Amino acid sequence: MKYFMGVCLGALSLSATAQSMIIVDSIRDRSIPVEVVLPQDSESCTTKEQCDVAFISAGNRVPFTKYGFVGEMLNDRGYMTIYVDHELPSDPLLSRTGDLYKTRIENWTRGAQTIDVLQHELASRFPAYDFDKLTLVGHSNGGDISTWLSNENKSYVSQLITLDHKRVTLPKSENIRVLSIRATEYPTKEGVLPTESEQKQYGSCVVEIPDSKHMDLSDYGSNLAKQSTNDIITGFLDGLACEELKAGVE
Repeated sequence: MKYFMGVCLGALSLSATAQSMIIVDSIRDRSIPVEVVLPQDSESCTTKEQCDVAFISAGNRVPFTKYGFVGEMLNDRGYMTIYVDHELPSDPLLSRTGDLYKTRIENWTRGAQTIDVLQHELASRFPAYDFDKLTLVGHSNGGDISTWLSNENKSYVSQLITLDHKRVTLPKSENIRVLSIRATEYPTKEGVLPTESEQKQYGSCVVEIPDSKHMDLSDYGSNLAKQSTNDIITGFLDGLACEELKAGVE
């Protein structure tokens, strides 16, 4: 499989260390816009001491770079962040009728394939970063995409963080660390989230932010909700127990 990369030379929109790129997937004839942001201390990342990588997938109709509040926190912690544009003008609109699980599988599958292509291509371009141990972050439909890929048993998926995704069942696996942060505004499809006993069995964690809205888990959210989100993610990355993460928002 061969992929070709083009680099956009326009203004960098996220930070001085951001790179706007177009990855061309020749197999699907698909041009994938991404924004790559290096960690604050990128000089410490080497082929011998690789730095971590996080892919960030946006919710439907949310501009794909509008998760800077999470990305900047991850950059501060030594992560390269890759914001992925899953919504091209030529793509069909996300289904809103019928059995939404069935009608949206095409969208989730396409998104999972996109991340898979990026994992392969960007690993060769950025050898100082560990693309064999990815953290996937996704809001809403981007969380469904990230979860779909995580359920495909790819060895390179290490951690999954979803922000109020609604329809794809979270992995039940001891091989992937799973955190799902929930807003209280809209219900989640039954069976998507692990039960309390399943969370203990597989080491996953579901944390609800009280009185929060779905869009609070993006750059459009309230400062309080965004701070709570980052505090939960930071605790998760630091290895805090799920009970501690939940207690922090009560």
